[in-house]
Amino acid sequence: MKRIRVLISGRVQGVFFRAYTKEEAERLGLKGWVRNLPDGRVEALFEGEEKAVAEMLKWCHRGSPASVVTKVETFEEHYTGEFKDFKIRY
Repeated sequence: MKRIRVLISGRVQGVFFRAYTKEEAERLGLKGWVRNLPDGRVEALFEGEEKAVAEMLKWCHRGSPASVVTKVETFEEHYTGEFKDFKIRY
């Protein structure tokens, strides 16, 4: 099992990035959350099977249809299994 936190830069707010992220994370069976940051980036935390987390990370580099991702920073963290589902945080 794996846990990563990602910071996504570019045109990622106002383009349904969080909703698409939630949809993709749920499709892959991942748990965690996604939120907008005040500086215009999106932050997300994903927990789940290593292969699913890797697929989600690839998706983050593409993003939602209207987004333009310019940078994805990843931070591997200790897996905790604390989440029951995937949520959009506000």
